Parts: sequence; structure tokens; C-alpha cells
Amino acid sequence: MQLFFRKYGAGEPVIILHGLFGISDNWITHAKRLAEKFEVFVPDLRNHGQSPHSHVFNYQVLVEDLLEYMQEQQLEKAIIIGHSMGGKVAMNFALVYPYMINKLVVIDISPRAYPVRQIHNDIIQAMESVNFDEVDYRQDVEEKLKSKIPSERLRLFIMKNLYRVNRGRLGWRINLKDLADNMDSITDSLLYDSMFPGQTLFIRGSESDYITEDDEDLILDYFPNAYIETIEGASHWVHADAPDELCKLLTSFLGKECVL
Repeated sequence: MQLFFRKYGAGEPVIILHGLFGISDNWITHAKRLAEKFEVFVPDLRNHGQSPHSHVFNYQVLVEDLLEYMQEQQLEKAIIIGHSMGGKVAMNFALVYPYMINKLVVIDISPRAYPVRQIHNDIIQAMESVNFDEVDYRQDVEEKLKSKIPSERLRLFIMKNLYRVNRGRLGWRINLKDLADNMDSITDSLLYDSMFPGQTLFIRGSESDYITEDDEDLILDYFPNAYIETIEGASHWVHADAPDELCKLLTSFLGKECVL
């Protein structure tokens, strides 16, 4: 599958993988910062952003998409950074293709399985409820979402998926139906029973419950050279809540100074 992507800078390659309902655009600020020192690639994963849609959506195909993408870009090895669902893709990839990763960064997700969260169902239902025959402008869509997604920050995050199909019509880029149909696969644990021996950094938000103390032994089972850093005051959306703190952690781990 040929993924849409954005690319910045020059140097050692870094790939950033977004999370569920996200797009490459969510990571532009961080990509441009890292691009002062690295060549940064930010793809849209399948069924997200401007990448193709597919009925098949699980970590096995997402790992193979990443392999194909690296081969297309002629990248023998890269630093891989993944947030949430993108972090699960990165972890699974590291277990299957460890020789293709220089360093691994996983942001606010653990190797375990998660229950399907009500917020995910609420987001899908809210997005599906928008009748694009009845809206003309972005603010009309936001108004429709308000009752189901009261958080303004979350609404604006979701509305990154909005685009103009033509002059007279808006639509969602994301493949909502197939994401909803495969939600159990998205929340699954790691698929592969192996180990990644390379340097690994896990970053969690102190206000998030995606990585708990109970996860730490499991993380070390799969990633024995991992350590975990916590960003105080940050939620699951660490990159939005604490961009400067995240930049400092990333560049320190990667052996560079953060460009603020």
C-alpha cells in the first residue's frame, strides 16, 4: 500500500507514526523541530489521512505497510517514533524487523491489550452522525459535534480529518466504517512473542492511564533495554499538551539538542 507522507530535513532518518483518528499533520511541529537534525518522515497510516482505505486493518498489515514504506524510501534503518496506535505498530515492527530500527520511541501506549474505550465509540458515532448534506462550513460541523464531543481540544483534533470533497461539499478523509469494524484489532496486544534488544524509550503522560506501573515488567519483557519517562501534567495527547518537554526527551534520547 502506497502511503501518503510528509518529509522534512536531512540526516539520519526518523519515522513518526500517528495514533488512532490521527494524521501526519498532527506531528508537523515536532517533525520540523527534529528536521533541524534529522530527515523526518511522517506517513498517514492506512485508513487515515490521505492514505488509501482498506477493509483489512490490523497490526500485521500495518507492520507490512511500514516495511513496504521503508523499502520505497530506500531506508535500511531508521529511528521510529510511534504514538498510541502508532506506538503499537512501532513495537510490533521492532519485534519482527529489529535490524531495521536504530532506536525506538513509544509514546503513551504499552504492549498489553486494552478494552475498547467508550471515548473511541463516542468519536466514531459523533463523526458518523454528521450529515454532510446539511453543512456548508467547518464551523457547522463543529457545531454538530459539540453535544457528543464536549472537549474543544478533542473536537479540533477530530476535525483535522475534515476536508473539502469539492467546492460544495465537505467530508471525512478517515475510513470510519472499517476502523469501527476492526476496533478489537486496534486494541489488541502485541502479535509477536519475541524481544527487541535495541535502545527504547517509553514516554507517558502523568494524567494518562495508558502506561501504568503494572505495565513496566511487561515492557521490559519485550524491550529489555527500555526506560520509561513521565511528562508531568500531560494527558494521552502528550505531543499536544507538552511539546517542549517531549522535544527535550526525544532529542536527549537521540543524542541531539532540542530546537525550540
